[in-house]
Amino acid sequence: MNNDLAHPNGGERSPLTVAETASLTARITWLSVGVGGTLMLVKAGAWWVSGSVALLASAADSALDFVAALVTFWAVRVAVLPADAEHRYGHGKAEAFASLLQAGLVFASAALVGQQAIHHLLEPQAVAAEGLGVLVMALSMGLTLALVQAQARVIARTSSVAIKGDRAHYLADLVSNAAAMVGLALAQVTGNTRWDALAALLVAAWLVKGAVEVLRAAANELLDREVDDAEREALLALALDDPQVMGVHQFRSRRSGPILHVQMHMELEPTQPLIAAHDVVEAAERRILAAFPGVDLVIHADPFGHSEDHDEDFDGLTVGHAADRVVNPKARSGR
Repeated sequence: MNNDLAHPNGGERSPLTVAETASLTARITWLSVGVGGTLMLVKAGAWWVSGSVALLASAADSALDFVAALVTFWAVRVAVLPADAEHRYGHGKAEAFASLLQAGLVFASAALVGQQAIHHLLEPQAVAAEGLGVLVMALSMGLTLALVQAQARVIARTSSVAIKGDRAHYLADLVSNAAAMVGLALAQVTGNTRWDALAALLVAAWLVKGAVEVLRAAANELLDREVDDAEREALLALALDDPQVMGVHQFRSRRSGPILHVQMHMELEPTQPLIAAHDVVEAAERRILAAFPGVDLVIHADPFGHSEDHDEDFDGLTVGHAADRVVNPKARSGR
């Protein structure tokens, strides 16, 4: 396995550039597609032999994972395309659109599995080759566990929304495999095939839960939800890490695939020359870019104490100045 996948957090590594992120996410999607296709075919074959509805549920889940992996494979490649004349903010939201499709596929799969499980609960059918089913599930869990561990290492370095969504599918697959194994084992021990159908119902419920989570993540990105508090605080701390910066207000942020968009108004000493203010802003940009490579950053310089009237012009369009303002306690002023 590539060293970047095997040891993404080893040592003191520098932050990834957009190009490095693109390379890492592209490689992990190849692995995801390969595992998804393999598991789909193996489980479909085992279901054909055994007739197990739990195996059918797990095969359907793996088919969903395979399709989702293909969608992610496409999305991470489109999302890193540079901005152009028609897409000034880049193509990052391709990942969110892919997540919407993934959520729809999960809901459809859950409906199919749930319908089959209820049918088999009402009209139990014999399950053959339970041992084969358990063996297939064990193999599937081993491959899936290896994949989600590799995905976790990539996510730790890239924070890719698309890879997170893809990993959620495979984590759901782990649960479905475990449920199928338990259902098949209980059916074999007790002779009651309803255990197999009950396991399939659990898989359907887990799929619905996963679909809701994927849908929520996609909606947050499409609706330009603010980054989480920890990331916001880190960005603000970097912006204020200079005694010449007297405060920050109208801070906004949003994610679009691998790109983080940030803008803010930076309050500076009113009497300093324009070139000096430019240098302060540029230094802040360098600090933020060093910690968040590839961020799309816009900083507007405001004279300290003279920005309130300007902010009132945007009433209803921005967060209130007083509530959104962060004053630098270490600010140095020559006033």
